[in-house]
Amino acid sequence: MGRMGKQTFVLDSPPAIVSSAAVAGKKEGDGPLGPSFDIVCEDSFFGEETWEKAESSMLSRTLSLAVGKAGLDFSDLGCVFSGDLLNQCVGSSFGLRGTDVPVFGLYGACSTMAEGLALAAMTVSAGYAETAAAVTSSHFCSAERQYRTPLEYGGQRTPTAQWTVTGAGCAVLAASGAGPLITHVTPGRIVDLGVKDANNMGAAMAPAAYDTLRAHFADTGRAPDFYDLILTGDLGFIGSEILRGFFERDGVSLENHNDCGMMIFDRVGQDVHGGGSGCGCSASVLCGEILGALRAGRWKNVLFAATGALLSPTTSMQGESIPGICCAVALTSGETR
Repeated sequence: MGRMGKQTFVLDSPPAIVSSAAVAGKKEGDGPLGPSFDIVCEDSFFGEETWEKAESSMLSRTLSLAVGKAGLDFSDLGCVFSGDLLNQCVGSSFGLRGTDVPVFGLYGACSTMAEGLALAAMTVSAGYAETAAAVTSSHFCSAERQYRTPLEYGGQRTPTAQWTVTGAGCAVLAASGAGPLITHVTPGRIVDLGVKDANNMGAAMAPAAYDTLRAHFADTGRAPDFYDLILTGDLGFIGSEILRGFFERDGVSLENHNDCGMMIFDRVGQDVHGGGSGCGCSASVLCGEILGALRAGRWKNVLFAATGALLSPTTSMQGESIPGICCAVALTSGETR
């Protein structure tokens, strides 16, 4: 494993994503990507008593499903990288208790899936583990209760607000096996241009996406059209427009760009305003639709660049701005060793 340029790591032994699983709620299942999810749960409580327990159950089911698809048991995993939006990442910690697998708890907001995937890939490529998993989740109701107001309050959502996805995604990586493969990782820097509106996270995160993507292209020498798809998540409709504007200012066209927050819902038909968001948005889109397309040969190269708004209710109420982060992972179809 070596360094390329200022921010990018090249994985000399690219690990393979040997299995993946995506679980979603009813609203997500009713959206354009519904058929790509392994499980669509009609009950938003997932059989539990609270929204937070529902999220933990969803994450646990997703991990179990992905591990089973790979023909493995929990005891075969070297480690799990996991995170969510809830305080102290309780969605992950309670969802993973009882698995007896070494766990790295992560927080990158909506970028957590890319962060977990990057760290899992580097761990396997470096030989520290034969297998590793990356799993993340979010739940509309648990996120609303923590970040905004309880659902019972019935507050109006602004036109720029995004809809937190009820969903989870898990990818299992191994040192060898059928792909897709992870070849490059470009971790991002914290970028803050002073956006303070917690209901316009796309605007807060777009500068970080621009910063990381520009670094990836500069480090690797690849032009944007090297990739069949440049996938951000979750800038939504507004953040994606801002991102494309940044690149157009540089004379670069991102014609092959899409965003998980734009893909997962029907914006008009499902009334999601700015699009989808949440850790589970990019995770479920990646582990369902995107990895499926790579395995089927519809795409050869995909750059997955998940973004996160690093705010909390406390910092927002103190008048702080919203720092953004973006982590990029380069995926290619193929097989290793």
